[in-house]
Amino acid sequence: QVQLVESGGGLVQAGASLRLSCVASGRTVNRYAMGWFRQTPGKEREFVAAISWGGALIYYADSVKGRFTISRDNAKNTVYLQMSSLKPEDTAVYYCSAAPSAMILSTDAQADYWGQGTQVTVSS
Repeated sequence: QVQLVESGGGLVQAGASLRLSCVASGRTVNRYAMGWFRQTPGKEREFVAAISWGGALIYYADSVKGRFTISRDNAKNTVYLQMSSLKPEDTAVYYCSAAPSAMILSTDAQADYWGQGTQVTVSS
């Protein structure tokens, strides 16, 4: 079993930056595809960014491309989401996810494990 714990969320003004972290425990996730998703009330969870186990494959949602950067440190069992030029529409609960059997984790149906989420609020 894998436990994922996100941190780094908060309340910021538009244009600011935040870095989210997701620490995995229970098992090493070095060979897992990892992803970030987000959800706002009343809406379905949406894909944000994904990274393959070795970091060679990286995908972003069009809405965050050029502003967000996903990375991972397998030695620390941690994946990051650097968010820059934040907009009010980025406000959401951000979830970390892991998939041991996927090359890239770009849909929530692929994920086997989820974190509890961290709130990001961007004020205008």
